[in-house]
Parts: sequence; C-alpha cells; structure tokens
Amino acid sequence: MNERIKNLKKYTTIDKLHRGLRRSAAEAGIAELPEDFRAAGMPFQERAGNMLSAFLDAEKPVFLPGEKIVFTRTIKDIPDYVTPSEWEEIKKAHFVHEKGEVFNISADYEGILQKGLEARRAEFERLAESSGGEKKIFAESVEKVLAALQRLIGRYADEAERLGLSEEAATLRAVRNDPPKTFRQALQLLRAVHFAIWASGSYHNTLGRIDQYLYPFYKSDIESGGLDGGGAFELLEEFFLACNRDSDLYVGMQQGDNGQSVVLGGRNLDGKSVYNELSEMALKASYELALIDPKINMRVDANTPLEIFEMGSRLTKIGLGFPQYSNDDIVIPSLVEKGYDPADACEYVVAACWEFIIPKCALDVPNIDAMSLADCVNECVADLETCEKFDDFYALVEREIRRRAAAMGERHKNIFMKPSPIMSAFSQGALESGRDISFGLKYNNYGVHGTGIATAVDSLAAIKKYCFDEKSVGKRELIDALKSDFEGNENLLKKLRQQAPKMGTDDDFADALAVRLLDSFAGAFKDMRNDRGGRYRVGTGSAMFYIAHGRGLGATADGRRKDEVLPANYSPSLFIKQKGPISVVKSFAKPHLKNVANGGPLTLEFDSSVFRNDESVRKLAMLVRTFIALGGHQLQLNTVDRDKLLDAKAHPEKYPHLIVRVWGWSGYFVELDECYQDHVIRRIEFAL
Repeated sequence: MNERIKNLKKYTTIDKLHRGLRRSAAEAGIAELPEDFRAAGMPFQERAGNMLSAFLDAEKPVFLPGEKIVFTRTIKDIPDYVTPSEWEEIKKAHFVHEKGEVFNISADYEGILQKGLEARRAEFERLAESSGGEKKIFAESVEKVLAALQRLIGRYADEAERLGLSEEAATLRAVRNDPPKTFRQALQLLRAVHFAIWASGSYHNTLGRIDQYLYPFYKSDIESGGLDGGGAFELLEEFFLACNRDSDLYVGMQQGDNGQSVVLGGRNLDGKSVYNELSEMALKASYELALIDPKINMRVDANTPLEIFEMGSRLTKIGLGFPQYSNDDIVIPSLVEKGYDPADACEYVVAACWEFIIPKCALDVPNIDAMSLADCVNECVADLETCEKFDDFYALVEREIRRRAAAMGERHKNIFMKPSPIMSAFSQGALESGRDISFGLKYNNYGVHGTGIATAVDSLAAIKKYCFDEKSVGKRELIDALKSDFEGNENLLKKLRQQAPKMGTDDDFADALAVRLLDSFAGAFKDMRNDRGGRYRVGTGSAMFYIAHGRGLGATADGRRKDEVLPANYSPSLFIKQKGPISVVKSFAKPHLKNVANGGPLTLEFDSSVFRNDESVRKLAMLVRTFIALGGHQLQLNTVDRDKLLDAKAHPEKYPHLIVRVWGWSGYFVELDECYQDHVIRRIEFAL
C-alpha cells in the first residue's frame, strides 16, 4: 500500500472526514417529491425515473484528497417514492419482501463496460419513441436515469477541471458517453454505475466476477505498456477502498450487511479454471486494506491448486471473516438441475451473503423466506407418544415440513416489487421485453433458508437413540421435560446436551439423520412453482434467523433450553463436544448438498492463536480443500480472539476497527447489536 492509498484510507475509514460533506434529502430539496408524485397521480414507474434523476441531479461532485476513482454520496437519505399510505394499500393485496425493492441481484456490469452509457441510453430512447402506453413510460424512465447519470459524470468532470485535476477530468469525460478503454476508466465507470444503483434504493448490489469482466481492460493496459502491475494494483486498491466510503449508508439488518461482495475465479463452461492475475491482485488488495468491503468469495473445486486455497487462508488469518468458498463441483450441477442453462450456471455469483445467483439475466429472490427445521421437529414432539417406531415420528416431521412449504408457496403469491429503471438499464431482458425488471427476467426463482439444522438433527438423534432404540428415556418424560424447560430434569438435560449423538462429530448415527432431514426439506419444495413460473431452491443458510428463530422456540430434545439461540448457518451445535474441525468437515459434507444448494456455508471459528506461522496457513488451506473434495458446497472460516471480543464489548472505543463475521457478511464488532456480539463470542473455536 503506497502513501497515497494510506492517506486516502485514513481520510475516509479512520478519520471519516468525507462525512462532513453530507446533507439530508430535505437540504438537497428532494424530500417532498414523493408527496408531489402522489398528488399528481404519477405511476410508480414514472416516479422511479423522476426520483433517481432528481437525486443524481442534486448530488454535488466532490473530490477527496488524492483520489483518482471518484463518486462520494453527499445526500444521506433516499426518499421513498411510495408513500406510507400507499404501502398500506399495496400490502393488503400483495406479498412484499423486505422493502419491496429490486435487490440482492447482480447487474450486467460486463455489458455496460462493453457498450457504454450513451449507446445504452439511445436504445431506450428509441424504444420510447416507437412505443406507447406503459412501455413508453418504462423506456422513458430508463432513458431519464441514464441521462441523469451522464450529467452527474459530466459535472464531476467539470469540477475536476476547475480543481486542475486534468487526468481525472479526462477519465470522467472518456466514460460519460463511451465505453471505457483503459483499466482506470473501467474502474471509474463501474464505480459510477454502482453508486447510481445504490442511489436508486436498490440495495445489496453484488459486484460479481470483477476479475473476469475487468480483466480485458487490465490485460490491454499491461500489454500496451499503458500501465504496469503496480499501477493497476494501486487503482484496484482505491476501488476497494471506495466501496467502504459510504458503506455506513448501505445498511441491511446490521451495519456492514450491505451485499458488496465480489466473486473470484471458478471455471468456465469448458471446465477450465479462470483464475488470473487480477484474481490474485484482488486477494492481495483485500489483505493490505483489511476492511469489511468488498466481501471476498472464491469459487473453487476439487482440482483447485492448494496455493489458491493458501491465498484465501492468508485473508482468514488476519480476521476479516472472508473469503467464503463455493464449490463449483456442487453448485453448477445443482443450478443446472434447477433449470438454469449451463452457460448461465457457470457464471454464478454470490448474493449479499451466500446465496447463489446468476448475474445479468436473473431476478431470483434468493432469501424470500426461512423455515426453522428445529421448530418442525419440536412441533412434533407433542405427538411422540402416538408413534410406535422412530419412522412414525419422522413421518410427522416430514409432514410438518411439507405443510410449512405449502404455506410459504401460498404466502408468496402476487409479489410486489417497486420498479427499478436503473437496474433495468443494467440487465439483460428488460429492453427486449419492454418492461421493468421488477416484472421478472429470464430466471425468477425463490430461495428458502433452512435454519437450526444441527439443532433439528441432534434432536432427532436423541429421540431415536433414547426414546426408540434404547428406550432409556420415556416419551412422556421427554415431552414433560421440554415443556418445563428441563426444570427439575437436570440429569436429562445433561444427558441430552453432553452425551447424545451430535452432527459434527463424524458420527454416522447423527449424520444419517442429517442426510434424511435435508432430503426431506429439498423434497418438500421440489415440485413447487411460484406464480412467476420460477422454481424454489432451498439452502442451508440461516441469515439473522439464528437469533430470531431461537427466540420463542421452546426447549429442544438436543438439550437446548428455551430461547437459546441456534447455530448460525450450516454449523454444529454451540455446545457440541468438539473432536476438531476435520470431524465437522466430514459430518457436514455427508448430506446430498446438491439438493440444498441455495447457499449456506459450513461456518467454523478458529482461535487467532493458531496462526503463529505459515504452516498454520497451509493446514487451514488443506482443511478447506478437504471439505471441497468431500463434496462440501460452501465454507466460511473466521478467526476470533474471545478475550479481545469481551474487552471490545466492555470498551468499544478501543476497538473501532475490529472485524468479525456475523452470518454471511463481515462487520465491525462494536457496531453490532448486543445479541449478535454475544453469539460471536459464544461460538466454538477450533484448533488446527
């Protein structure tokens, strides 16, 4: 990291001086627009174009000291062009997911870098001129926001000239209308496009396969001598740094949950690895900057060389909570089986957390719902005495899973999404269909999380062993113990918590039930279709539900007490007697993970003390490779220091930049709600 990047990092991520440039929407003169739109009876499509256009026109070009890749938010809040009273009416007739935005998808960044803004704008201008009705309104809204983005880039260029920044001005003028020709120009246009998407209200915008779509510009510069490796690395670091500049304004469930993820490597349709110099450069940039954004995801497979896993393990060592690994051997066939064209499946990227999505042409909603598998098992315990055999009890569990799946399908009908002209501009299919992306694209699948998997499996294992196989615990005894939260049943609590079989110990007794449970979960959704013609994909991720689904859940047969939280993601019980990470890896690779590949990583924590030398990095890399070779689908590894976390909770002012992995994203520990801090502290730490 050179001095320029160090100074810029200090200015933006340590001193945060750029935040003093911000204004409210009211100060920018755009806060009252939503009411004006409503009063005028303006359709939502037109509002979307007018709102973003007004926002971009109200933005002020600013140049931070020494920066070359520009665009900084000066307006803090984005007015919602749908008023509260209108939302009330919409929700009476529609299913609304989260904020009702088009979000958690990956735009066609490659296409806009190849075509340029003016050519894209002209396509929608021609569509507007040749159309009428809703199609005309749609095309005009897209043309309007693209023109507004071009104007903002032009104002940035004018400001650069005024400040005597001739190189910056030239770069901005080059990309205002035309496609970029250099690596720096490509990064600048990408920054502007990503900025505009966030300004529209569409959130969790993954940056996708940057090492692939930026590589032609990098390669051309290197071969022509216009840029050397050091210069390219400096520009990439600055782009990564820019992702952190306004990340406090990009908030999901918690600060840091913003979906600014990138995907590196993987293989193409011919099965060839596409790791390149830019992939390695991105890993190095993330290592040097040590910031929460962008989140790094690596696509790997059984043939990936160990040195690539070692590159990722060096990031794990410094405690960033990433990279997250996804296994092409599992994910690509799973996506093909779900109806994705092989060429599209090979392009998969990762959404905000871990969900597998297709860039450019998909409007999947990969986190539309979550099912507590732990609660499915618990719900059936009341009928335990009616079951003569364990298979009778399991049939009740499977029936409950199917019942909840059907209820979800009913709940998700008639979904409402706000129009997004800017995402329509940067996606394949909207122009061709003449309608907004919010109505759907080539793929319109829904993803469902499965939470409390280990809790459910461990409960099933305890019930099978003690109530049916050994008959050492009476069915009524267990029912009553769970109802009383084990009050007066401390011996049974100890037995279930400490002695019963657990998933994650390489115990085939428990692991076979994991295989069965996840097959049932996948089977419940296998033939379901949503009302957009899409399919359902289930996964092993929990998102924030490891807290929410734990609260209100009574005591469970694995020895968990009422209201205790669940394990995050696809992880072992928080009170498992660990045998080491290899046992966990073996257990969690046994299920048929192609059936549940909506995403959801096996998540393991390591004590920071294990990383004393390079040999520990190699051991970690070998562990990752083992999971992938065994058929694991996704993996994330965290490095934690429990004593430091406890001190940070007590003295947050001492640790403003302490990073932890929360569920599918990394954030600053001191900015998290206490429940998430406590969960991170409680997680089991492994040694190598």
